[in-house]
Amino acid sequence: MALGARLQAEWLTGGPLSTALRPLSALYGALLALRRWLYASGWLKTETLPVPVLVVGNWIVGGAGKTPTILALLQLLRAQGLRVGVISRGYGRSGEAPQLVTRETSAREVGDEPLLIHLRGVVPVAVAADRVAAARLLLDAHPRLQLLLSDDGLQHLRLPRSLSVLVFDERGIGNGRLLPAGPLRQPPSEKLAANELVLYNAARPTTALPGFVARRRLSGASSLANWWLGQPASPEALAALRGRPLVAAAGMAQPQRFFDMLAALGLSFTPLPLPDHHDFATLPWPADAADVVLTEKDAVKLQPTRCGSTRVWVVALDFQPEQAFEQALREQLAPLL
Repeated sequence: MALGARLQAEWLTGGPLSTALRPLSALYGALLALRRWLYASGWLKTETLPVPVLVVGNWIVGGAGKTPTILALLQLLRAQGLRVGVISRGYGRSGEAPQLVTRETSAREVGDEPLLIHLRGVVPVAVAADRVAAARLLLDAHPRLQLLLSDDGLQHLRLPRSLSVLVFDERGIGNGRLLPAGPLRQPPSEKLAANELVLYNAARPTTALPGFVARRRLSGASSLANWWLGQPASPEALAALRGRPLVAAAGMAQPQRFFDMLAALGLSFTPLPLPDHHDFATLPWPADAADVVLTEKDAVKLQPTRCGSTRVWVVALDFQPEQAFEQALREQLAPLL
């Protein structure tokens, strides 16, 4: 764990461990280049689908904000009257075969983020290791869909895409190196393709690429039981947690981001960072904890009946891209639809 933490720190600034891993990064980059050449030369083929695909992805590993971006996009697209579905790999799920996400499926079966997108976004979702197979399953089940959003898949070259939204957070491109010497999953580019938009999940742009900034804030809280009933989070319920001794649990790639937002609201809490996609097979907080706050990504893996006397509160994130992003999105989508 100490070595992993050190490497992640060096992914931002560089250092001796990162430098030592550069030969492996060169090998990884060569494999990426070979794979792209195989697609460009026709040895491997990008599939076709009957509807446009909008890929939401990032160059950097670990929690740049794809899920809140997808939820925000769904809200914008629904306001335009479009029928949209979502496809995802379903990271951390127990199988790889294509599967439709329903309210009855568990996060273990389909992945925590696809289940959250289905519940929060009220949208059809399918998961598969092969996103093209997920897309075909979803379109067979919902043939009137006009557009598919792909949760990640920027590097999934077999998947066709008409438009890509690249998401960056405060880390930008880190030290600019490919895995494992750096955090990049693909080589960075100095300019955008015509069908790419950049959205910064940060207070300001963090790369040289032109893009748009999203505002994020915690919009409210609801009890875990009410969250599962679909009741919206309440700002009053979140404000009422001030002054209570809380445990704040976060099973995400960047838990400190959640903790900082809670602290900015004046909440007093003991932070409980958990591994990304933590399964909550056992409750991670003390049995005598009176009040626990957690994210929606964690809530999808936790039924209220398991919590005993502990009051568990789900804190919702409001993620709002600037208005210019919506206009740019409309302009990109108009010729596709």
